[in-house]
Amino acid sequence: MRLKMDGFLAGLVSVIFVCCCQPTFAQKGWQALFNGENLDGWEKKNGTATYRIRDGAIVGISKLNTPNTFLCTKETYSDFILEMDVKIDSGLNSGIQIRSLSLPEVNNGRVHGYQVEIDPAERAWSGGIYDEARQGWLYPLSINEKGRKAFKNGDWNRYRIEAVGNTIRTWVNGVQCANLIINLTPEGFIALQVHGIKQKSQEGLTVSWRNIRIKTENIADDRWKPDNDVEEVSYLANQLTERQVSEGWRLLWDGKTTEGWRRASAKDFPPTGWQIENGLLKVLPSEKGDPNKGGDIITDREFANFELELDFLITEGGNSGIKYLVVEELRQTPGTGLGPEYQILDDDRHPDAKNGIDGNRTAGSLYDLITARNLNEPGKNKRINKPGKWNRAKIVVNGNHVEHWLNHIKVVEYDRGAVAFNDLVAKSKFHEVPDFGQASSGHILLQDHGDLVSFRSIKIKEL
Repeated sequence: MRLKMDGFLAGLVSVIFVCCCQPTFAQKGWQALFNGENLDGWEKKNGTATYRIRDGAIVGISKLNTPNTFLCTKETYSDFILEMDVKIDSGLNSGIQIRSLSLPEVNNGRVHGYQVEIDPAERAWSGGIYDEARQGWLYPLSINEKGRKAFKNGDWNRYRIEAVGNTIRTWVNGVQCANLIINLTPEGFIALQVHGIKQKSQEGLTVSWRNIRIKTENIADDRWKPDNDVEEVSYLANQLTERQVSEGWRLLWDGKTTEGWRRASAKDFPPTGWQIENGLLKVLPSEKGDPNKGGDIITDREFANFELELDFLITEGGNSGIKYLVVEELRQTPGTGLGPEYQILDDDRHPDAKNGIDGNRTAGSLYDLITARNLNEPGKNKRINKPGKWNRAKIVVNGNHVEHWLNHIKVVEYDRGAVAFNDLVAKSKFHEVPDFGQASSGHILLQDHGDLVSFRSIKIKEL
């Protein structure tokens, strides 16, 4: 009798444990998006990969010769908390679309919008946020090492996504992965992606989703507290978030006036050649010798140790640059200044991309000195958006240590006090400039190279 009772108690404890660990859909207004039996409420878009139901889970099966396939909710959602379990075979890539759209007038109905990454590959960006068929990576986990360790390959992983107002936050297995501020798309459907594949060996690989639930009302009390160690990334144009202000960021350009900026080697802002329009600071196209050419502009103030971040947009064949630690006294010609330069360039069309040494004049490079490369994804090219789309540049100067970032990917890192840096300068076009790049502080400069370039959201944090 004792053995039977012990067995009964053990079974009861097991049942209680399982019940407590499974999502409770009725609790606190949660709604199941998948009933475990069929795909009612869902529809497939774009590709022809297969979705099956196995053991209470939706299973997506990869297929050759088809584009990305999406299983989409028929309903759309704006503010919500979304949770689900995810499991994926190694060798496949997938994602969870949120606030996504499929419009006949946009790329023939191509699904586009925010995607929360499912990534079992070595780079481990699961929980990062990608903008499918639109802007590319918005929040790669190149900036969140702790988040990269959250996903468990070969096992079920619990995803949590909070989309409230212009804030999107993600967690994988309770670890925060992304903290994004963006106001591009306020509402859209949710979709489960089977990524297109290129190799026969990938055919038949699967990604599975189960326990899919959503909460859309009275969600304020259920939001999780963000991890302050996880970087906040904002795409609000010419605005600072409360957290950015608290961290010491300030706008270096206010989005409306010329305050804080002037012509290099002058006291005023260029009367022609630069334009402020709809929150954009534009350098206008000009020919060599054009009397209306504005010339380079620099900050009134000098900066020593800092993080500088801005968005830039170039047209086809465009060329510009961001110089820092600029010393006007070292200028080679009137109207500019000398200092290390973060190159802005159309690598495919501008001839300067083929000049210099080993591509050290391409976008993101330390101009004529160090070639920009993808330092976060071994074997991958740097991630730059083509002309006509915005890119984000970040420059970090902390003592002698300097970094260039392009779209949240580190592309250049160097020590300007090292022998190796001095050797590079000696072989560059700056070899006759005394102590090039060694100033303890200097101005920030935006370059007029005669091409149409737009800047916005220029901000700085002094270290």
